[in-house]
Amino acid sequence: MIRFAIVGTNWITRQFIDAAHETGAMTLHAVYSRSQSQADAFVADYPCQQTFTSLDALATCPEIEAVYLASPNALHCQQARLFMSHGKHVICEKPLASNLAEVEQMIACAREHQVVLFEAFKTASLPNFQRLRQALPDVGKLRKALLSYCQYSSRYPRYLNGEHPNTFDPRWSNGSVMDIGYYCLAAAVTLWGAPARVQASATLLESGVDAHGVVVLSYGEFDVTILHSKVSDSSLPSEIQGEAGALVIEKLAECQQLIFAPRGGEKKVLSEPQQSNTMYYEAADFARLVAQRQVEHPGLAVSRTTAALLTEIRRQTGVIFPADRAAV
Repeated sequence: MIRFAIVGTNWITRQFIDAAHETGAMTLHAVYSRSQSQADAFVADYPCQQTFTSLDALATCPEIEAVYLASPNALHCQQARLFMSHGKHVICEKPLASNLAEVEQMIACAREHQVVLFEAFKTASLPNFQRLRQALPDVGKLRKALLSYCQYSSRYPRYLNGEHPNTFDPRWSNGSVMDIGYYCLAAAVTLWGAPARVQASATLLESGVDAHGVVVLSYGEFDVTILHSKVSDSSLPSEIQGEAGALVIEKLAECQQLIFAPRGGEKKVLSEPQQSNTMYYEAADFARLVAQRQVEHPGLAVSRTTAALLTEIRRQTGVIFPADRAAV
């Protein structure tokens, strides 16, 4: 049983704890919050052995083997390095960090201290995403892909009312492409690696982050168009087109349904039922890596390439974070 702690007491943390316990390989040992009252309220629903209001105290606790980070993006690098330097394995919510420089620091720290660093990109661990990878040859020669994730943020009205929710605040290294556009970008990198070229455009809010945008990844004989938005909704599925047919994916982040449409033939459903809590699969993958002490794993290369692309996309669209200036 891997004894883990959580940093961040929000809805996604609750979902991860449930998923981690479902694996049977992990058990919640500690909760961190800046507020003791908030930590106490959280453990009323998720009982555990300890609570912390000090990150340093959590990092030095010998009973804790791993930490799940669900803090704001701008804090990921500093916090992950603290825990890894004390021998803790880290599973960190996506995006792994604010920029490429921070991601490289985190990977170097994991290697130095021989601990697992794992980006919580759940899509890559889903059974239906694995089925998608297996089915790619069925479409024949690749020509086009459209990966779409556009969802009106529940926090956008607060922003319009003059508030400063983290989602639309550059201080926390956030915005559309860093949030939901990430799923499309990391999925493309997982499937096809680094592109030869990237072109990006976006509409920025007055706060300085992107509200929505378009990214085109060029892979030689085929290209991938990414649509992302935090200020509009879409029911459009994602699609991968080849000369022999197409793969259609409903809600790419969850891979809810996968359909193969052969050119001139009958459509075929390839997807299978998945766990209702889709974070189960990433938790299981992380637990396996920790059990095997597999410090070097394929996810690190995906994380680095995705971070490099996010950094370049923001350079092209003019989105600058305070963390970028600190990295110079």
